[in-house]
Parts: sequence; structure tokens; C-alpha cells
Amino acid sequence: MEVLLAVIQAATLVLILALLYRPLGDWMARVYTSDHDTRAERLVYRLVGVDSSSEQSWTAYLRGVLAFSLVGVLLLYALQRIQAVLPYALGLPAVPEGLAFNSAASFVTNTNWQSYSPELTLGYTVQFAGLAVQNFVSAAVGIAVAVALVRGFARRRSGTIGNFWVDLVRGSFRLLLPGAFLAAIVLMVGGVVQNFNGFTEISTLVGDTQVIPGGPVASQEAIKELGTNGGGFFNANSAHPFENPTAWTSLFEIVLLLAIPVSLPRTFGRMVGSYRQGYAILAVMASLFVVSLVAVSAIEWAGHGTAPELAGAPMEGKEQRFGVLGSTLFAASTTLTSTGAVNSMHDSYTALGGMMPMLNMMLGEVAPGGVGSGLYGMLVLAVIAVFIAGLLVGRTPEYLGKKIGPREIKLASLYILVTPTLVLAGTALSFAIPGVREDVENVSIWNPGIHGMSEVLYAFTSASNNNGSAFAGLTANTAWMNTALGVAMLLGRFVPIVLVLALAGSLAAQDTVPATAGTLPTHRPQFVGLLAGVTVLVTALTYFPVLTLGPLAEGLS
Repeated sequence: MEVLLAVIQAATLVLILALLYRPLGDWMARVYTSDHDTRAERLVYRLVGVDSSSEQSWTAYLRGVLAFSLVGVLLLYALQRIQAVLPYALGLPAVPEGLAFNSAASFVTNTNWQSYSPELTLGYTVQFAGLAVQNFVSAAVGIAVAVALVRGFARRRSGTIGNFWVDLVRGSFRLLLPGAFLAAIVLMVGGVVQNFNGFTEISTLVGDTQVIPGGPVASQEAIKELGTNGGGFFNANSAHPFENPTAWTSLFEIVLLLAIPVSLPRTFGRMVGSYRQGYAILAVMASLFVVSLVAVSAIEWAGHGTAPELAGAPMEGKEQRFGVLGSTLFAASTTLTSTGAVNSMHDSYTALGGMMPMLNMMLGEVAPGGVGSGLYGMLVLAVIAVFIAGLLVGRTPEYLGKKIGPREIKLASLYILVTPTLVLAGTALSFAIPGVREDVENVSIWNPGIHGMSEVLYAFTSASNNNGSAFAGLTANTAWMNTALGVAMLLGRFVPIVLVLALAGSLAAQDTVPATAGTLPTHRPQFVGLLAGVTVLVTALTYFPVLTLGPLAEGLS
């Protein structure tokens, strides 16, 4: 019965996303190509001193991204440090310095990693004025960068790639705010709480006393999923019944986190003047998604050992209202995007089952990836794919009429090296530095041995890829983890953005070249297969040696 329900759930998800693909993708294209500003947008531009009709070079666009993000980190850090004097603080003290830095870096980078229990650490003001605001604007930054790269492909002999401030405001006002507003209403109908009640003490059925937290949860849950953010209002995240009460709200949240990333290829196709190019990118994303979902579902459904098989499937760390397959669908969706929300505990998955969410992040989260980041990640991989194809046929590679020369391939190559370097270096340093190793092994790791290694690897994979999910057995609120993971989040977000915008500027400055008989068609199944293969070969296989030390070793032992 659960298998049948899972098939129905998956089919419903595919149907809804198919219905959203064209209208949402076309709407986003209109948002970022329109020359009309709304009254509210004009007011914002006057307040910040922006001329919405002027465009920026890639360096000016980059300065806007970095300046805005730096201000976001400082403001969010300050809000946490002065929490005790803020209204609706719920009597909670200021957040310690190291944890405040980690959390500020986390939410500004769209990672939403949480080294703390939210309901016991943050009051309502920090939650809705700090975290929820960053959920909107960090998502808008990601979409803006993706759109800037698409403009680089679409424009000819141009020194500009758009205006960051205009893209940021439009993405927030025309896309994320109305979408999150509607989603919050649906979630409240589904039973997600939305109040300012604070902590309520109740008596349980057996006569014990329990403290139940409330809060403005539905509004934050909506943008958490729509913006592929992932930070939970409660420590249990989307496994908590106040965040995700039923099976259908769980499916709705999956729709939210996939809607924009799945529709962005349509936006890309419309802006470059070829819908077939968008379908090709979508086909690669969908193929990788299906393979990952089937793999993690089959592994978890089968389980290991006599007891799990007699019970039907391993249910440790999973909610009865979602079941095994509802949990694996959520896990695949959140780790193949940059959402990081969870409705089950990935640390409780079987060794090989837990490896799959980790591997999803190691792919670069491009299937379909986070809002914006998934599309620009896949386009960078497309640049590498056409370069490889050019080597095979002995001609200069081209993509969408733009020549892929030494500058472009260097930028693309550096892009794919950033996150593996951060993941592997962070994991290695955690065990190589004597003082740090003692702290990691004696304080952070609750499961010593191979699984403890997997927990640390998962943490740096999640942080460096700006995902935010975790193997819950790891205590990350330590000086080393807060600092190292915070730095990994910042570098994992902004170094790739620098390279993507530089690539956008280089492409925009070129003229287009006419297609010839030797030009590789990039909208056919041949290219789809090539791009999927490149995605696996140049990203996931980079991590194979370290996987053999963690989840593979555990699964085969």
C-alpha cells in the first residue's frame, strides 16, 4: 500500500511541476526582462539611490552582490547579539559570538545550517526580522546571479549584464513575496501554526508537564521552502508537526522547493530565444533527480538486517505520517536542491541510504538545484560539456552561439573546483590538527568510528554546497565547527558567484557566431546524455576516495 501511495504522490508531484513549468518560467522571464517598474519598486530605488534604467558591468554587479551580502551578515549578527533587549525575545539571552557568526553566514548564503535548537535559542524578532528576511533576499540574490549569466549568453557585444539592485528588488517583490504569501495561507489551512503565543505549558495524557512553543511558523515555512533555504523554526525542522502536519502538507512543501528551480530552465530558454535549450537543461536535471530518488528509496525500503526487513522497512528517524518513501522523496528533493529542510533524520538512514543525500549535494545541487544556483551551476557544466565535445571532434567549442575559449573554460574549471576543495580541506583539517581533532572526536562526534567520519564529511559537504541539512548526530556548536563551517559557507557561496559573474561578463562581450555543420546541437538527446555524464564525472567522482572512508566503508562492513 505504501508503494502505491508513493507512486501516486510522485505522479502528483510531476503533474503539478509540469503545470507550473510554462507559466512560472514565462513569468520569471517577464520579471527580469521588463522595463516597467511598479510604484513600490520605484520607492525602494529612490530610498537606496538606484537608477533602475542604468545597467552594470559584471564587476559593478558583483560589487552590489558582495556589498549587500556583507551588510546582511553584519545586521543579522547584530540582531542575534542584542536579542535580549528586543521585543518578543521570549526571555532568551543574546546568542554567543561564534554561533551568531555561523548563523549569520548561514542565512545570508542561503545555506540555513543551524548549530542550535531554534526554539530554545532565538526569539520571534530574530526569527522573522532576521532569518525570514534573509530567506527572501538570499534567494533573490541567487536568482539574480543566474539571470545575469543567462543575459551573458543572450547579449551580443555588451559591456553590461543587468542591474543587481533591480534584479534583487524584482525577484523579491514580484516573485518571492507573493508566492510565499499564498503558500503560507495554504500551510495554515493544512495545520501549520502561525501565532505569537510564546511557550505554553500543558499536561500530557499520562499526567506529565510539557512546554509547547508557538510562533510565526507558517510564514517562515513558506519562504524556507520556496526560496530553497531550509532553516527550520523548530529543531526537528519539517519533521515537526507544527511545521509539517500531514502527508499532503509534506508534498506541498516539496512542490514549493522544486517549483522555481524546475521552472528556471523555461526562463533560460525564453531569454536566449530557444525553448528547446531549456528543455535540454530540464531533461538533465530530471534524469539525475529520478536516478537519485529511485536509489535512495530502494536502499531505504530494503533496509539491512532481519529486524528491519520483518518490520517492512527501517523506520528509525522517520515519521509514521510520511512513511519510508515519503521521507526519501523529501530527502532527495531537499539535497538535490539547496534547501536542506528535512522531514526525517538523515543520520538514521542506512549507511548507503545516508550516502545518497550526501552524494546529491556533491553533484553540485544541480538537479534541479537551489533557486538560481542550480541553473547557473548546470550552465557552467554545460560550458565544460561543449568544451569536451569540441576536443573530441577537433573544433572550437561553442554554446548558444558563444565561443568557449581559454578564459571561459578557466572560469568554469575553477568553479567546479571550489566546493570539493572546501569539503575535502575542511574534513581533513578537522582530523589533521591535533587540538581540533581532540575537540571533534570528543565533543562533536557522538558516533565514533566510520559513522563519525561520515557525520563530519556530511557537515562540510552541506556547508560548502550551501545546503544546510545535517547528520543529526554531530554537535556543531563548538568554536572550530562554528568557525570552519561559517567560512566554508561564505566561500562556497561567493567564490562561485564571482566566477559566474566573470563568465557572464566574458560571454556578454562576445558577438555570436553562426552555427555550422560542425556545431554541436545542444538541444538534442546526445547533448543531454553528455551533460549528465559530465555532471557525474567531474563532480561526484571527485569525492569517491573520501566516500570510501565513510559511508561506503560503513555500508560494506
